[in-house]
Amino acid sequence: MFYGAMKLSVGSTLKLAFRPWVEGLENIPATGPAILASNHLSFSDSFFLPAVLDRKVTFIAKAEYFTTPGVKGKLTAAFFKGVGQLPVDRSGARGAGEAAIRSGLEVLERGELFGIYPEGTRSPDGRLYRGKPGALARLAIRSGAPVLPVAMIDTEKIQPPGKVVPKLMRPGIRIGEPLDFSRYQGMDKDRFIQRAVTDEVMYEILRLSGQEYVDIYATAAKRQIAEAAKEAEAKEAEARAQGAARGRARGGRPADAPDPGPANSGAVDSGTANSGAANSGTPNSGAADSGTANSGARESRSRDSDTPGSGLRDSGTGPATRAGGGARPETGGAVERERGDSDSGETGSRAA
Repeated sequence: MFYGAMKLSVGSTLKLAFRPWVEGLENIPATGPAILASNHLSFSDSFFLPAVLDRKVTFIAKAEYFTTPGVKGKLTAAFFKGVGQLPVDRSGARGAGEAAIRSGLEVLERGELFGIYPEGTRSPDGRLYRGKPGALARLAIRSGAPVLPVAMIDTEKIQPPGKVVPKLMRPGIRIGEPLDFSRYQGMDKDRFIQRAVTDEVMYEILRLSGQEYVDIYATAAKRQIAEAAKEAEAKEAEARAQGAARGRARGGRPADAPDPGPANSGAVDSGTANSGAANSGTPNSGAADSGTANSGARESRSRDSDTPGSGLRDSGTGPATRAGGGARPETGGAVERERGDSDSGETGSRAA
């Protein structure tokens, strides 16, 4: 009842918003048990596949979706139960496999459809990874139910790992013809048989999806990616530390700053050229010397001012006298003549 209500609301919304295209719906049996073995690209895979089918499909999900405390946890648990998810504790690899097998057998014994992801986890990069032997093969051999390979296409582009808001685009679903493994009845514990059954299913998924195949487990690939990311982060931190050390060694200049030595040598040379400009002030020393000469003239005038007739000499000098010493000798001769005339007159008066 609850599943029907959830499918009507969630399934109808998904089909209306994303309009997924489907191929091979005729391969789904109208009644009886069947195993849907699908690649796993996105969190939304478990919603798109049930949305396009008329029959109920039950998937297994990690127990954390059902045991999270609080109101949000209770709503999440109710949602996953409503869409046909069964909790499985994945704390131990063997325990998780046994729990998945028991849950799957119960669903198949009721004559329903059971969904499983042979890769064991979502693909980290959109490629198809090696299927894990165990749950899929043992379910198929023990139950005798047919296995239908399913390829989810482009769902990782709608909601890749780590993304919350989905992108509106059309995903695809291809459902292959059923595979029969009744020939292995009673051999479900043989690991070679388990590997053969799993590889056969994975090959069909590969053919339907067109993905690139990687012959390692997706869990191992995720570890490699995480380790590579940590190593790259460590190298980047080391490079930053070395750059900071070089910056301190250069006197606080950033590590990526160019060496100013050779580039600024021209500026040093220009400073040397400026020193010539400073020396060019030497010709002005003549002005300084002229000042010295003028000081001599001032001294001579000061000496002349103590003699009689100095006031007459200053008043009669004019611009020519102040301009230089060329007019001074002539002026001095006139003064001497005046002085001689005055002296002779004074002498004559005293004689008289």
